[in-house]
Amino acid sequence: MTITIRNITIIMFLAIFASTGADAARIKDIARIEGSSGVQVIGYGLVSGLNQSGDNQLTTFTVQSVSNMLKRFGITIPNSNPRMRNVAAVMVTATIPSYLKEGSKVDVQVSSIGDATSLQGGVLLMTPLLSSSGEVVGLAQGGLSVGGFDFRSLGSRVGRNFVTTARVPNGLILERDIDAKFVDNQLIKITLLEPDFSTCNRMAAAIRTVAGLANAVTAIDAATVQIQLPAGQTSDQNIQTISQIEILNIATDVAAKVVINERTGTVVVGGNVELLPSVIAHGGLEISIQKNIIVPNQAPFTLAPRNPVETATVIVEEEMNPSTPLEVNQAATVQDIANSLNMLQVKPRDLIAIFQALKESGALQAELVIQ
Repeated sequence: MTITIRNITIIMFLAIFASTGADAARIKDIARIEGSSGVQVIGYGLVSGLNQSGDNQLTTFTVQSVSNMLKRFGITIPNSNPRMRNVAAVMVTATIPSYLKEGSKVDVQVSSIGDATSLQGGVLLMTPLLSSSGEVVGLAQGGLSVGGFDFRSLGSRVGRNFVTTARVPNGLILERDIDAKFVDNQLIKITLLEPDFSTCNRMAAAIRTVAGLANAVTAIDAATVQIQLPAGQTSDQNIQTISQIEILNIATDVAAKVVINERTGTVVVGGNVELLPSVIAHGGLEISIQKNIIVPNQAPFTLAPRNPVETATVIVEEEMNPSTPLEVNQAATVQDIANSLNMLQVKPRDLIAIFQALKESGALQAELVIQ
């Protein structure tokens, strides 16, 4: 047996996107109109047709749900707990976009809430979905798409992805329109998906260039721009004005960030990140423990075998790298930063520790986000 311990045990992939300055984007891609974010719905239902992978009979709410459902069809089952391993209790959720009309179809997500081991091959039975106000929005039903598999036999298991959650494509059929009120007294508000004062100011300036809106735009905060539409406009004219606003291109201002995900070992460096000149010395410590089992030969003229003897060999290796200066120009790009870090000749996983140290020393001119 070999155990390896390093000062950094996270395998990392360094993703660097070479972009500098502000990038132009349409307003419809970076902002939304208040009141048009959609409706979230939820419901409780049953999935049938599973291959002995449903809820156990000890899951009382599943047994009760099946009993209540069968009573609606005039079927009464015994009071004793029946064995129904082909049925699973699930929660059904969906986010319905605004402006969809009655009869439209929407995908739904299905997740097990009992002890079912797999929803593979199941069919969602007719399930009413409710909004936050308790109103029935539509009914969901259909075959499940799991996107994975899970097979078990005689203590062995082969699986991929999670099979206790699934999706029903176009499973929800709306029973009413999803209306949204986005114009109130000829007043609308546009909200940035990522609040930023500079981007909000540029968005307000761009909207003022639309005909009739020169003096009707107000930036409220870092995320919201308020627009007073011309009085007397019809709803059709309001839609035309909003359409002109949506296609405007503005320069987005992105904060300098370095995002580190220690669980996956991923590092993403933003385009506005800057490094000050620094000196870095980095070394790695590796400890290898090799376990050996020695079985002595049996002594002559004896019947009982000798007990095995365990031994271990410990090897310690320390990698020492000389100090490396990081010389970065004031107008450095992301590629320049990548080239400077490559001069360190360290393994990608060690860059996580280096970025953290650079932030502590003040050499990293960016926000360090650790997920």
